[in-house]
Amino acid sequence: MNNNPGIDVAIVGGGIVGICAAARVAEAGRSVTVFDRTGICEETSSGNAAAFAFSDVLPLAHKGMMRQLPKWLADPLGPLAIPPAYLPKLLPWLIRFRRAGATKHYEAGLAAQAGMMKLAEAEWMDLLGRSGTRPMLREDGSLELYESETEFRASLPGWAARERFGIGFRHVEGDEMAGLQPGLSPRFVKATFVPGWKTVADPKLLGKAVWAYAERLGARFEKARVEHVEAGTNGAAIVLADGTTRTARQVVIAAGAWSHLLARNLGDRIPLETERGYNTTLPVSAFDVKRMLIFGGHGFVITPLETGLRIGGAVELGGLSRPPNFDRSKAMLEKARRFLPGLDPSGGREWMGYRPSLPDSLPVIGAARAPNIFYAFGHGHLGLTQSAATGRLIRDIVLGQTPPLDLAPFSPQRF
Repeated sequence: MNNNPGIDVAIVGGGIVGICAAARVAEAGRSVTVFDRTGICEETSSGNAAAFAFSDVLPLAHKGMMRQLPKWLADPLGPLAIPPAYLPKLLPWLIRFRRAGATKHYEAGLAAQAGMMKLAEAEWMDLLGRSGTRPMLREDGSLELYESETEFRASLPGWAARERFGIGFRHVEGDEMAGLQPGLSPRFVKATFVPGWKTVADPKLLGKAVWAYAERLGARFEKARVEHVEAGTNGAAIVLADGTTRTARQVVIAAGAWSHLLARNLGDRIPLETERGYNTTLPVSAFDVKRMLIFGGHGFVITPLETGLRIGGAVELGGLSRPPNFDRSKAMLEKARRFLPGLDPSGGREWMGYRPSLPDSLPVIGAARAPNIFYAFGHGHLGLTQSAATGRLIRDIVLGQTPPLDLAPFSPQRF
């Protein structure tokens, strides 16, 4: 057994949440080592839609998802799919998800998410400045599109809820809509423009740049698969796949969709499910998209990146082990061709990633039952958006300081 007693703070997971936590802890003068089986931002954090979705405060269960569930499930390539063989395993999570959408939970969930988003925006703007990555920020807003008056009217309660938290938007149609995105199909009758919506030039490149900043502060990376974490009175042991062990004073588990497996060994049963997200990234020349386009009724978005045009989203609740179904990527690409006549669909790269989702749409941030171990996972669609805020909260927890946000709604023990 190879023991290394020199690790101060170990972070399991090299995705965007883990590296933001590493950067913030390193800024505080602590020694940090990040463990990941593949590399920095090489998995789910590499292929997301590149959005800083700070205005996306509505918990997933409150977005009319339950109302649309029967229609979506009838379409195996639609916005939401559940492989029939996986349904029995998924059922307990779906029951919790339905409960989370109950009216009595609405205000608490909305307030918690809005508070997290406010912190996330402030923390990201500061971190972009300190890390020298501000040029990678794009502030072009977003355009959410509706194919009928009925669809538009159904969106209004959600916009009213956002307005209560100071989120700016305006509804547009006709020439104004066409000016915000030329070349749209005439099937779209109205849209909502959110001027404060932000995206990044490329999420993988941003993640690697933030990690380079953390490295300049002394953070280290070790490429290794973590099998499990064992708590001790004076720290914790990290057992690797090759049979060796590392010891650390404190451990942060930020391993995305795999985190609940590590938590279970520590006595915390957290109902995490995997939303498998798909996309296709086309060449930059495929279409002149001015800003992120959101097709809520179809569950996907189109984002113009520095490195291409990314068409993706949708949800497949299918766990970690099933093979990808890239027919889902092809279905979104075909819709994009109809929505943007003139789009060149050739030369695309298909991708699938694992979003770690909890039934109430809030992440787990806080202490494990076991001493010296902390959790930072379960952000669902909002990992990139909320990663800098999570890094700030983890820093405060690790240092024993009072965080700027009430962590009760994010408690690992809330389930």
